[in-house]
Amino acid sequence: MAASVLELLCSTQKLDRDRGIVALNKYLSEADSETYETLKNSLINNLFDNSTNWESKHGSLLGAKTLLLNFSKRNSVHDAALHCDVSVYGETLRSRALELLEDEEVRVRTAAGELLGTLCQVLGVNIYEACKDTILNLVHTNLERQPLGFDTVSKEEPGIERLSEKLVSGQRRNSAVAAQIFHDTAGWKSLETSMKCLQACIEGCGHRFNPCVDQLLLDLVFKALKHTNRFVRETGYQVCAALVSVGVGDDGLILTEDNAVLQNGAQFSHYLGIGLADNWSQVRLAASVATRKFMLSLPGEEARERFFAELLPRMCLNRYYVAEGVRIYSQETWRQVTHTEGRHLVEKYIESVQSYYIEQSKADNHAVREAACACIAELGSKVNSDMVRKHVPALLEALLVCFNDDSWPVRDAACLACGNFIFCFPEESHPYMEQLYPLFFANLSDVIPSVRQGAAASLANIVRTYGQEAIEKVVEKIKRGLAGVEQQTDTTEKYGGLEKGGSTFGVAKRVRDNDPDLHSNQTMYSCGSLAPKMRAGGCMDHMHRRLPEAWETGDGCIYLLAELSSIPACHQKVFDQLPALAKASSLKHYHQHHVFLESICKQLPIIAKSIGKQMFKRHLEAFIDPIFYALVCDNALDSSAASCCLTELSKLLGSSILRARVENHNPTYLSALDANTFIAPY
Repeated sequence: MAASVLELLCSTQKLDRDRGIVALNKYLSEADSETYETLKNSLINNLFDNSTNWESKHGSLLGAKTLLLNFSKRNSVHDAALHCDVSVYGETLRSRALELLEDEEVRVRTAAGELLGTLCQVLGVNIYEACKDTILNLVHTNLERQPLGFDTVSKEEPGIERLSEKLVSGQRRNSAVAAQIFHDTAGWKSLETSMKCLQACIEGCGHRFNPCVDQLLLDLVFKALKHTNRFVRETGYQVCAALVSVGVGDDGLILTEDNAVLQNGAQFSHYLGIGLADNWSQVRLAASVATRKFMLSLPGEEARERFFAELLPRMCLNRYYVAEGVRIYSQETWRQVTHTEGRHLVEKYIESVQSYYIEQSKADNHAVREAACACIAELGSKVNSDMVRKHVPALLEALLVCFNDDSWPVRDAACLACGNFIFCFPEESHPYMEQLYPLFFANLSDVIPSVRQGAAASLANIVRTYGQEAIEKVVEKIKRGLAGVEQQTDTTEKYGGLEKGGSTFGVAKRVRDNDPDLHSNQTMYSCGSLAPKMRAGGCMDHMHRRLPEAWETGDGCIYLLAELSSIPACHQKVFDQLPALAKASSLKHYHQHHVFLESICKQLPIIAKSIGKQMFKRHLEAFIDPIFYALVCDNALDSSAASCCLTELSKLLGSSILRARVENHNPTYLSALDANTFIAPY
């Protein structure tokens, strides 16, 4: 049985090695001391045999780790049948694992690090003390490694030369830009696995690692957190997460004495704050994990509040970050750390919070600017207005800059935030209205539908805030917008300058971006982050703007009418615009009229419900032709929207009344109306 287990562990197939670990665990549960000795000796022989392949070393390391854990379990119940000197065995494994930390195969190095972590778990912190110099020296040496010159590539590193040639394709071989690209993308030998080994040792020791936390170790870890390579930074924050966990004992209780986390809290807080604002989502997530562990390993609320001024604004902003993993994790961290006091803590540290939000609204990363705008909007709607009031001018100035951003998600977020602020702080916002009206109206005509919807919602807030003063300007915009649809040219490109399909990451790409010349014989960059930093950008940049079409302005006016219909003071104004809306809906001379019709079918029931069926019925007949045109057309989105529209109007007006109006207008529509009654969604 032991031979078959060893054969699986040393197999060249990963699945077999995985099966070997499962079989070994099962075998050890029933093994006697003689079997332990046999397995132990066989695994050691495999590890010290330099002629074996890397798979055999990898499987033997995994097997030794499993054996150690079983030793620990047996010792914990004082098994008298176990006659094995674990410490001697552990010392033998320790010396070999240290040697294998520099193995050519990354999986062997990783397994060697995990074995050292298990040794720390089983035998205690003395194992780390014995390994400390070697591990830290490996990290330090590789952290300082300089990239190889392109003309002096070592023959001992196969593949590096090919990588460098690809990265500098199209550039002069020895150019500074090419060297920087190579520096940012090349590996750092065994740096990552050495840091993973350090992490495993810290996690294995647990709270016993507290005395080992010295300034030399911290300086080395913090140096990795500032590394130019994002993968090194990510691994560094994972090590940092292990370090800040040593303040929690085995019983889950937080240490109040000799707590290295609390003693070095200022340093941890500073570097965690840097990671929470990193440009790369993976690094930001790793820093978020470390931050949560740091906060929860501190003894009491008073200790946590020492670091809130630096960390709270960053934790708060990441709740709106575009990367879903960062966003969801940060929201849960916020709940665990602040409990139900989040709003009060933001008010308490409002100076730090608003200052950080304004700073991040100017960040190079458009996703960060978008999150900053969302957070500024939250300040206006959720935080005590008296605490925010004195900061409103500075916050609005930041939003005005974002309102002119090249990235449409940032413009959209800034638009919604401004509408929110105007509604919450009308007096403080009024001096900025002359600058804001043109921006709101520009967003109402934006080429992105969601931006038009956001502008409509914000303009409705302005109307609620300033009443008649705003109504006149907004209604005039609606009149011009609906009348302008008639001027829409019929020579518009079929796709309106945009691709037909859904755009990756929501980017509205110009058709010209598919020009082969734009993508041929160009320098390669990694995911946008290594591209020349001439402006804000990245792999999710949304710098795609063009002049709006007349129908897009009209489409924005549809959403605006729907928003205004919810304001009682605007009911008559909305009613007065229904004939113009009906006329615009009847125009079909341009290709995008299907999109325009879809918006009308979706918003018409909302308008009807808001202004009341008595007012709406006076203009119902004017919309029947456009609705039934959309219902029977080949465009699936139009047809579905029209079907839902008829269903909602039937519920509002009564099915018999709607049927009578349709029959009176055009009896040929009755068959389509009756068919819709049976197939429409409920």
